[in-house]
Amino acid sequence: MPVSKGREDSGKGSSQENEHTDLVNNANAKIQNPLHGIPHDRLLAQVNAFAKEYNMGDSLIHLQKGALVAQNPGNFESIMELSDDDREVLRRERTHKWSQPRDLYLTVVLCSVAAAVQGWDQTGSNGANLSFPAEFNIAFEDGGPNTNKNEWIVGVINAAPFISWALFACRLLLGIGVGTKACTVPVYAAENTPALIRGGLVMSWQMWTAFGIFLGFCANLALYRVGEIAWRLQLGSAFIPAIPLVVGVYFCPESPRWLMKKGRYPAAYRSFKRLRNSELQAARDLYYVHQQLMTEKDVIGGQSYISRFTELFTLPRVRRATLASFVVMIAQQMCGINIITFYSSTIFVYAGYSTLSAFFASFGFGLVNWVFAFPAVWTIDTFGRRNLLLFTFPNMARTLLAAGFCFYIPDGSKSKVPLIALFVFLFAVFYSPGEGPVPFTYSAEVFPITHREMGMSWAVATNFFWASVLSLTFPRLLSVFDPVGAFGFYAGLNMAAFIMIFFLVPETKQCTLEELDFVFAVPMYKHIRYQAKMFLPYFIKRWVLFRKGTTLEPLYSFDEVKSIAAFEKGVGH
Repeated sequence: MPVSKGREDSGKGSSQENEHTDLVNNANAKIQNPLHGIPHDRLLAQVNAFAKEYNMGDSLIHLQKGALVAQNPGNFESIMELSDDDREVLRRERTHKWSQPRDLYLTVVLCSVAAAVQGWDQTGSNGANLSFPAEFNIAFEDGGPNTNKNEWIVGVINAAPFISWALFACRLLLGIGVGTKACTVPVYAAENTPALIRGGLVMSWQMWTAFGIFLGFCANLALYRVGEIAWRLQLGSAFIPAIPLVVGVYFCPESPRWLMKKGRYPAAYRSFKRLRNSELQAARDLYYVHQQLMTEKDVIGGQSYISRFTELFTLPRVRRATLASFVVMIAQQMCGINIITFYSSTIFVYAGYSTLSAFFASFGFGLVNWVFAFPAVWTIDTFGRRNLLLFTFPNMARTLLAAGFCFYIPDGSKSKVPLIALFVFLFAVFYSPGEGPVPFTYSAEVFPITHREMGMSWAVATNFFWASVLSLTFPRLLSVFDPVGAFGFYAGLNMAAFIMIFFLVPETKQCTLEELDFVFAVPMYKHIRYQAKMFLPYFIKRWVLFRKGTTLEPLYSFDEVKSIAAFEKGVGH
């Protein structure tokens, strides 16, 4: 039978129903539950109407319980309609947050394989750069009359997957697949995972992209001595992880949020039940997302393709997400990681390595890049996205600058080559748990569901456009600036990115995708002013002057129904 409606309102006056925070201009920086203030009996009546509208009467009792839990997630122990088993499931959700259903981890594995394909695709050209230019008579190391032209040609071929002759055309087709995959996979992962561990699971995109990069370097090394066909095999070897990806996608659940967007609520409920540990949790998330989706449609809009694209830059809540995702995405290219990913073998040859030694050094870089991505599985949801970025960018700038200065060491010195490699590896150590996992995780979560695909596509286009610019220009930059100038240039861009992140990127850790509507409804001027007047003085006092008693007033506040346990460490600043 349905849950009884005999109980009085849960302590909320009916006047509170209309006291919702503005999703366009959230000047009070308040994070509010979309079910906030709805009286108990009215909430259950709304659930009954919802179940009838979407032909889900068989699940009514679970939907009613789920709605009550969604309204009071921090106070589920006092909800009379829940059984002891229900309460135990909700307690375990907090105490064993990594205990998740098999289908959720299957989804994460599939996304990880897709990421590995991405990384392998990126590094196939790294080793091939040392051989295919000679094959096509476009080598530029000889200083001949066509050197300048050849530098640009090699850059264009490397840039092709991110922006005809057979090699260029195939690289261009590869870019279509890479771009489509990068837009969809992080969003798919973000929409399927619970808020408490969303960052740790969605960042698997970067961790396994790094693994794919490592495998690409392994392939480069393994295929080095196979003769004239080596560069062809190095470029083509990335098809290997694509095979299980094509097969595995048919066994994973569809994104429930996407199904709800299409009005397919019973199918969305079935997906949620595959992705959650109990039907109560599935019903809770279904109804909570439904409520927020209705609010987004009423307030934010996004009814047509053209209107959704236009609103990325005109609607305040969406525009702030577009700006923040743009910053983290362009920062990934500004940091200089891809001058190493795409051209590490070339750089190490410049440093004085033999071709074989350059491949081994690139192999070491790939291994470090992958191994040091693992800490972010835990830190991205505790330390936070924004804090990881602010920590890593100054360190990346220092290590790049040090690597560049090492090129001043005389060629005969035994310390030159090891020191260059050391600082390049240290650069990867700082990049992998910070700027590595954050951009795609962040961009996949910051947009409302009405604009999520469009927003993620724009963010990925931003990232890949600048990746193509970097790939295109670096051979010429290396020639004109020499390695010292090139590394110094990117060290400066790291500090510019640090400033942009400090003022323009809000924290998103441990918020549900729906609660982020309120975060990004906060006017940007308020966020900038807070960072300048509150956070910066606090940081100096606490971490420069080491005044332990220094406290920081949080920017965001939560209504009383927000789960205390989920946010006991705060949203971040």
